[in-house]
Parts: sequence; structure tokens; C-alpha cells
Amino acid sequence: MNGEIEPTRTRTPVVKKAVAGIVLVVVAALVLKALIGFVIAIFWVAVVIAVIAAVLWALKTLVW
Repeated sequence: MNGEIEPTRTRTPVVKKAVAGIVLVVVAALVLKALIGFVIAIFWVAVVIAVIAAVLWALKTLVW
């Protein structure tokens, strides 16, 4: 008889897997929200620069 105990495979409980899945979904949602916020911020900076350039062009055309 072999004195060694065979390693048994323990299965992860369903609840633990569900919590891990929820954590992954929440993290993915937060990353997506941050990415969308970053893109929107870049968009608004570009809009402000375009408005300033348009105002300067209009002033130059009318005044100078």
C-alpha cells in the first residue's frame, strides 16, 4: 500500500465564481467609463480650441 495521499482536486464554489465574475464586470464597466470620460474630455478641449480660433479669425476679419 502506498503511504502517499493522492492530491484531491478542490472545486471552486459557485458563489466564489459568481463573485469573481461580478468583480470582473464592475472593473470592466469602470474602465469603460473612464475611457469614455477621457475621450469626451479630449473632444471638449478640441471644441474649445476651435471656438477660440473661430473667434480670433472673426475678430481679425472684422476689426483688423
